[in-house]
Amino acid sequence: MEFQEQGRASRRPWALATAARCEGLLLAAQGEAAAASPVFELALAEHHRVGQPLELGRTLLAKGGVERRAKQKSAARESLGSALEIFDDLGARIWAERARAELARTGGRTRAPNALTPTERRIAELVAQGGTNKEVAAAAFVSVKTVEANVSRIYAKLGVRSRVALAHHLAEERVRDQAEGSRAGT
Repeated sequence: MEFQEQGRASRRPWALATAARCEGLLLAAQGEAAAASPVFELALAEHHRVGQPLELGRTLLAKGGVERRAKQKSAARESLGSALEIFDDLGARIWAERARAELARTGGRTRAPNALTPTERRIAELVAQGGTNKEVAAAAFVSVKTVEANVSRIYAKLGVRSRVALAHHLAEERVRDQAEGSRAGT
């Protein structure tokens, strides 16, 4: 609690994010996983203000572990998958191994091999809107190298070779999704 008070007093996003992550873990350890969820969301919001991907990944890993133990498997897979992607992009092998192990414990269906991860989806949308790698990196709170790596994976997964083709692919996807949604509603 002292760390939390110091974080609030200093109004530093990193301290607030780390204190919130610790509070979320403490709540979960006390059997209050439902109360931990909004605290982790607060931590994630603060991490996005700071732009420290390793700490963001650590919070996603903690959140995903709590979600898995609370039997929220879909949410856990999303949090853990995002954490794993961050750790892989950073080359943080030990953290990536932890995320993989936790992700393996969730069971259930895994994402289709050509499906974009949440981070890849966000970067693809920003790129398709015409953002440069530097602009996308700033908007997504990641490094330019992370954007470059994600764009390469996105192109390979979607079978496109340019930003224009990516924008076209995403627009077609939206039209298909809208058509399927309207058919499901009739």
